[in-house]
Amino acid sequence: MAEENRLRTEEEKYREKLEALQNKRRNRFRILVCIDGSDEGYLGLKYAARMGGQRPDCDIILLYVRPIDQGLHSGGLQVRIARENMLSWGLELPGIRRLKTGLELLVGDEELKKEWEVETTNTIVDGDPLGDNKIEYRHSSGRTVVLKLKVAPDAASGILDQYELGPYNLIITGSAKQGRGRLRATLTPSVSEKVAYHAPCSVLLVRNLVPGKGHLVCIDGSDFSTQIVLQEAELAARFPDPKVSAICVSPDAEGMSKAEKIVVEASHMLKRELNFELKETYVEVGDPVEKIIEVGKNYSAIVLGDSGKGTMNRILGGGVSTDVLRLAYNSVMIMR
Repeated sequence: MAEENRLRTEEEKYREKLEALQNKRRNRFRILVCIDGSDEGYLGLKYAARMGGQRPDCDIILLYVRPIDQGLHSGGLQVRIARENMLSWGLELPGIRRLKTGLELLVGDEELKKEWEVETTNTIVDGDPLGDNKIEYRHSSGRTVVLKLKVAPDAASGILDQYELGPYNLIITGSAKQGRGRLRATLTPSVSEKVAYHAPCSVLLVRNLVPGKGHLVCIDGSDFSTQIVLQEAELAARFPDPKVSAICVSPDAEGMSKAEKIVVEASHMLKRELNFELKETYVEVGDPVEKIIEVGKNYSAIVLGDSGKGTMNRILGGGVSTDVLRLAYNSVMIMR
């Protein structure tokens, strides 16, 4: 009984500490960048840096997820050596080389040594001798860069579990290949699709990302659409050269006047609320998915609100955001 009470007390203290930390983090802009060694992952990291990596309120967390007990042994000596390798950047450990490459894209070695404080943390994970490992770099300006080597049954679970330790404003991950069928994408979703469907925060799926071309935000006049365009403008303002355009698509010519009114009202609202001006506006007639993809290919990313549809609805009817995510030539951001 005493042991049970002790464990309960320790768990309560952990939860209180985590809650206090999460409340503190809500005042910061936190970006979780998923690193898997692909070009898309590193392009996403560079994009995160442009999004405010030099701002004192920005935390960039680099995450590499590895399967439980990936080539490691449970003996005490092996565990000790593995952890020492983690702390000294031993490259034998799965994922370390990829995280280190990401760190080098953000901070030079000399600056890192002279201007950044470092703290390492290890968390025990059942069934894995190495556990979760974190190296946190803190700059006197307030900026933070975190390298996280996380253990999980699969990459998507690890990314979504990491959000619960956040929170995060944005998750950036490489995207599945363009053109996957609706049924396949729904029944056997890729890692990026799982994250896009289930993450509680906004997700940027990186595909052929070319920085500096701005974002195209899709609007339809709904209250949710208004929230999305406001949120997108606030996010874009973090870039050194914020450029946001808006598109509204009417399915037929009869709806053109309504679509034009929606675009004008959105433009006025941004100017009134945030003193933010849209770069371009588009009113199109036709299939929303086709028109958004056609116009959106000239931008760094297409921005849409989450359709909120469940698995069966995605199979039967898709949704504009879901279909654009599958079919777009370039990067897509799902806003929440």
